[in-house]
Amino acid sequence: MSTNIVLKKGLDLPISGEAELRLSKTVTPDIVAVEPTGLKGFSPRLLVKEGDKVLCGSPVLADKKNAQILLASPVSGTVKQIVRGEKRKLLAVLLQADEKQEYLKVDVADKLDADKVKETILAGGLWPFLIQRPYGIVADPALTPKAIFVSAFNSAPLAADLEFTLGDRLADIQKAVSALAKIAKVYVGVKPGSKFAALKDAEINTFEGKHPAGNVGVQISHISPIAKGDTVWTVSLEGLAAIGALLSTGNYKVARKVAVAGPAAEEKAYVEALPGTPVSKLVAGSTEGKRIISGDVLTGSNVGAEGYLGFFDNCITVLKEGTEKELLGWANPIRSKLFSASRSYFSWLCPKKKYDMDTNLHGGPRAFVMNDGFYQKVLPMDIYPIYLTKACLAGDIDGMEKYGIYEVLPEDLALCEYIDPSKNDIQSIIAKGIDLMLKEMA
Repeated sequence: MSTNIVLKKGLDLPISGEAELRLSKTVTPDIVAVEPTGLKGFSPRLLVKEGDKVLCGSPVLADKKNAQILLASPVSGTVKQIVRGEKRKLLAVLLQADEKQEYLKVDVADKLDADKVKETILAGGLWPFLIQRPYGIVADPALTPKAIFVSAFNSAPLAADLEFTLGDRLADIQKAVSALAKIAKVYVGVKPGSKFAALKDAEINTFEGKHPAGNVGVQISHISPIAKGDTVWTVSLEGLAAIGALLSTGNYKVARKVAVAGPAAEEKAYVEALPGTPVSKLVAGSTEGKRIISGDVLTGSNVGAEGYLGFFDNCITVLKEGTEKELLGWANPIRSKLFSASRSYFSWLCPKKKYDMDTNLHGGPRAFVMNDGFYQKVLPMDIYPIYLTKACLAGDIDGMEKYGIYEVLPEDLALCEYIDPSKNDIQSIIAKGIDLMLKEMA
């Protein structure tokens, strides 16, 4: 049964630099990176060495705890370099791409049951697209979730328009939804008027409201909240498109349209690229004095000019590094070029104005000074964000359970971090709390 859910809490960040709805180019990189660092719960084990030949879809990394879970090469080519960090931590496998691409073919059964669906996705190297909640780890294929959730729109500032990027992949997405429905009931959250509302074999729910209406965690909390002992899976639309293509062709196809946006981006448009593509190939012009973020401005990773597009990301955000000192600082009564969510400046008089935001914090970290109601204004979930954050800081497992750690990932509290006058890194605090829960509850 479909429902229409209107969210009254949230905040749409008025940042300038939205990408135009046009495809400016298709990027064919020489070097592509396979990075396991963004996959929580995935302990990488190398399956290749420098100089090895790989096909598109060939396994490059496997999970040490579950050898069935593979991370595959998005290109055919040669393993150029194994990149390691401190204590020999595996950071990336760099691949030199061939001019002509060849695919590792996966056998797909004519008739799929739940076990065959799992086997095919695992063999195709696409299992890391399935994320398990609580905790946001790569899903355990041995488990059967109570439901699978998909958000078919992204409400984050400057995020890619999924209607534009994936509207032509509806057949692949439908095939994936129908296959996953054999494992568990599938829920799809859409915005009003979405073409994805036509998907079958799933319950479609419409969400209206400001960001974070598009966060799958927020949608779960309004459809079927996660209680202690529950397990649910989530998957992105990009993941569904890749799974559908695998089930149709047997090939590993993860190319996607990526929004290049932000106040400091010279060309604000979409490019077609693979995950692991160097951001220098995606961002036009000079990157000096700019922060390059793989992902959206609230939750993305600062990868720098030498970084790569993340496995899950469909946008690159470019901001100016805020290095200039401001005359009078917080004591300036005007500050017409700055936005304030709490009406500290006069931005509330111009509700449609967009701002060229940069990376300045406009203040330093200090103790929590606000009550919980301040943060609940931007969080449409039935949890207590400040009490949860403090429980994570204290390492209080009982408190974390009591105040909602099972329901959230760091991205769900990104707006709380943005409006926080105390400048606390709330997402990092929640992430450390989740790490503690994984350690203690294992």
